[in-house]
Amino acid sequence: MSKKITFPYNPQYPSVADLRKRAKSRIPKFAFDYLEGGCNEGLNLSRNENDFDNIYLKPNYLRVGGDIDMSVELFGRRYSAPFGISPIGLQGLMWPNAPEILAKAAAKADIPYTLSTVSTSSIERIAEVSDGKAWFQLYHPTENSLRDDILNRLKAVECPVLVVLVDVPAFGLRYKEIKSGLSIPPKMSINNILQACARPLWGIKTLQHGIPSFATLKPYMEKGMDMSQLGQFMNKTFTGKVDIEKVAAIRDLWKGPLVLKGIATDEDMQAAIQIGVDGVIVSNHGGRQIDAGESSINSLIKLAGNDAYKSKLKIMLDGGIRSGVDLARAHAVGSEFNFMGRPFMYGVGALGNEGGDHTINMFKTHLYQIMQQLTIEDITQFPDRLLNP
Repeated sequence: MSKKITFPYNPQYPSVADLRKRAKSRIPKFAFDYLEGGCNEGLNLSRNENDFDNIYLKPNYLRVGGDIDMSVELFGRRYSAPFGISPIGLQGLMWPNAPEILAKAAAKADIPYTLSTVSTSSIERIAEVSDGKAWFQLYHPTENSLRDDILNRLKAVECPVLVVLVDVPAFGLRYKEIKSGLSIPPKMSINNILQACARPLWGIKTLQHGIPSFATLKPYMEKGMDMSQLGQFMNKTFTGKVDIEKVAAIRDLWKGPLVLKGIATDEDMQAAIQIGVDGVIVSNHGGRQIDAGESSINSLIKLAGNDAYKSKLKIMLDGGIRSGVDLARAHAVGSEFNFMGRPFMYGVGALGNEGGDHTINMFKTHLYQIMQQLTIEDITQFPDRLLNP
């Protein structure tokens, strides 16, 4: 008989939908809209989730199964599960101190947490609370000198993996953010202030941890910048396309594992291989950049189905995963690792300091159950359970 493993979490919130409902009741509307929003009409945001429903799995009930091991080796490290926490900008606005809560939980659980350049905790602080285990996602600056300084800071804290974001040549057109003033930088309107007052715990926590700011970028900002000046700084500093030459320059400077996030086409995959990166994260930025694109999972199916790609680098997924069943589906169609953003922010918004631990263990429970149901012992066996309709 195989060994049974359990992962403790709050049984009142056994699903992402449960966490989302509670988080919505605790986070001000303008901040929740920022978390949830997609670009334009939100069509690709919906596709990211809905297209998972077209992937079917088949069990093998009479097969004799052994002990389940959901761990996976990635870039020379073994992680306890085949998923990590996606980079999200302005995390501390959605729930105070969210980056530290999630980074600590990820380090304790031995899964990756990825800090965004525009998150609300600094490189150095997250490296400290994560015991040097946190990944970093780089928004490529306009000036190479700023890029080099950020890379030097990452080298100083021994960041294990550098992720370069390539799918934001322009800031997405997100209607809810425009209406609420939560473009970059955020502007606090009277409506936003009233919404914050309706969520007193969020307000108290914000006062405890301080007004959120772009902590990693503080050394490059002039002291005393007002909100309009901050907007000019962000537009000047991070507006620009990340092309093959810029990534190649980073490949020369960064000797550790290098991953590109936002890959969705054969052309970009071939360029990534040409540059010599170690992995790609297939993603459409959570449906926040181009409404006419396809879902991340459908892009992954095409790219991971090419054996020539899989032999050259790691192919990972970010976008639309909302359960352990979705994790199983992703692996069945070729993903080697997966990242989730919104579910973890729902967890922190719903349960505060316990939200990171809860959400990790919830997903581990989901994944463990589907592995039992399909009678498999490790994630490499998921493709054997893919049912082609």
